[in-house]
Amino acid sequence: MTISVYEPVRFSSPEYLAVLDDSESTAQLSLPASCKEAMQCQGEAGYPHEICGLLIGSITEHGWMIAEVRQVDNLNSERAADRFELDPAAYQRIDRELRGSGHEIVGVYHSHPDCPAKPSPTDLGSAWEGFAYPIISICDGKAADLRCWSVNDSGDRFQQNPVVAAA
Repeated sequence: MTISVYEPVRFSSPEYLAVLDDSESTAQLSLPASCKEAMQCQGEAGYPHEICGLLIGSITEHGWMIAEVRQVDNLNSERAADRFELDPAAYQRIDRELRGSGHEIVGVYHSHPDCPAKPSPTDLGSAWEGFAYPIISICDGKAADLRCWSVNDSGDRFQQNPVVAAA
């Protein structure tokens, strides 16, 4: 069953299109099925609000190898339907827990309720170079699409990254 992905007009606006870099990225997100399913379930459970979480794993010459995902609270209560604010205390706690484990925080994921899995200007404003940014599109409460993005070498746009299934 294919779920239709909504694309509000604002995603076709010059402001939104300006955050996308069309050049090919060689870095890929290696994502176990269990992690993909967890992100999708979290997005569906959080609908109609955005959910967010951390990607835990390692960075290799090929991109990001994900071992685990951990949902954290979205602190944005005023615009939770279209914005997220990752809980900094949860970030710091998880970062401390990971010390010496061989894993680290390598990215941030979030959902887009009733919107495509494309980054917004707001997403770019809070993005860090070197991190992976998967976005899960949730339409009518069901996961519809998952795409990964990262900040380009110039630091001014997002490039799309291939998502590959990890063993």
